[in-house]
Amino acid sequence: MLIHSFDAGKSETEWRDWIDQGGKFGTLVVSGETGQAPIVVPTHFVLQNDKILLHLHKANDAIPHLRNGSKVSLSVIGDFAYIPSHWRAKDPANPQDGVPTSYYAAVNFECIPTVIDDADGKVNILKQTMVYFQPDGGYATISADEDPYGHYIPVITGVELQIVKVDAKFKYDDHKSVEFREHIIEELQSRGGAQDFGAAAQQHRRLIQNG
Repeated sequence: MLIHSFDAGKSETEWRDWIDQGGKFGTLVVSGETGQAPIVVPTHFVLQNDKILLHLHKANDAIPHLRNGSKVSLSVIGDFAYIPSHWRAKDPANPQDGVPTSYYAAVNFECIPTVIDDADGKVNILKQTMVYFQPDGGYATISADEDPYGHYIPVITGVELQIVKVDAKFKYDDHKSVEFREHIIEELQSRGGAQDFGAAAQQHRRLIQNG
């Protein structure tokens, strides 16, 4: 992922806060057989300090490749929006002179995987997942010996990813003027698409944070 100095994550806290506030779903990318395309797996995950926890069905075709311990990637994107050309025109009188772009936040993790097959390990991952995603509770006891989770444990495989590198990017025209970015924020809020408010919020946050 190409990262310029102006759209790079400014700190570990920045990307961790972004993950915690909603980017808890990513794409796991695992090398396949030689000459074949990578195996791509959409998945929720739990971020814990320097590791990531997740679980997959035991029949998932990524599992055999995870077992060899080769590095994998987990890519998380969000708060994305298409910025049309006329929004970015230098002169409002000549809107056709603008060039469009994409806004987005992205965090790419490079990791070393460990596959977890034992029941206790898988129970622990499920417990951590539920605490992470359902902190208010409302779910049954997670145990390998009793339902509803007892019959589920044997059909899943746990995965622990040790984070070895993180690339974080927040692409929101930070190299442009304050006035320019305020204009784009207004346009995004006015358009009100599915991701527009999130993109506007990120651009506003970066504007306040970085000037």
